[in-house]
Amino acid sequence: MATNEELISRFYTAFGQRDFSSMNACYSEDIVFSDPAFGMLQGDEVRAMWEMLCTNGKDLVVSFSNIQALDEEYYTCNWVAKYTFSKTGKKVVNYIKAHMRIKDGKIIEHSDAFKLSKWAAQALGWKGEFFGWMNWFKRKVQNNARKSLFTFMDKKSIPQSH
Repeated sequence: MATNEELISRFYTAFGQRDFSSMNACYSEDIVFSDPAFGMLQGDEVRAMWEMLCTNGKDLVVSFSNIQALDEEYYTCNWVAKYTFSKTGKKVVNYIKAHMRIKDGKIIEHSDAFKLSKWAAQALGWKGEFFGWMNWFKRKVQNNARKSLFTFMDKKSIPQSH
């Protein structure tokens, strides 16, 4: 049986290869995910998000490091995503801290932490830099990300749980 560190390494290696099927194979059936851009997602929403990001991320480069066990279930690691944000054509370098809970060889909870205002400044330009720290702007970014995800799911005929 693979170690939890190997599971995390397999997940991010697959992400770097834009292999969403292998990424999603690392998750439990009822995976729960959250991050500042998409908010809370569950199950098929999480799997569809990775498929959408891998499919749309034509120049996506992912690196990861510092996988650490906090105890027998909880792990963290750092990862970096470099890509062109498709809606604006602007280059983004996003530094992320992942927190994962692993049980029975599968990731059952996954949250990514990053400063949304820093991401917005890179991805959206002056508007993101000027407004990115404001709660209403963060909600707008999250609503747009979720709308893109649900549109992607509709096109793929993936049922939504919201």
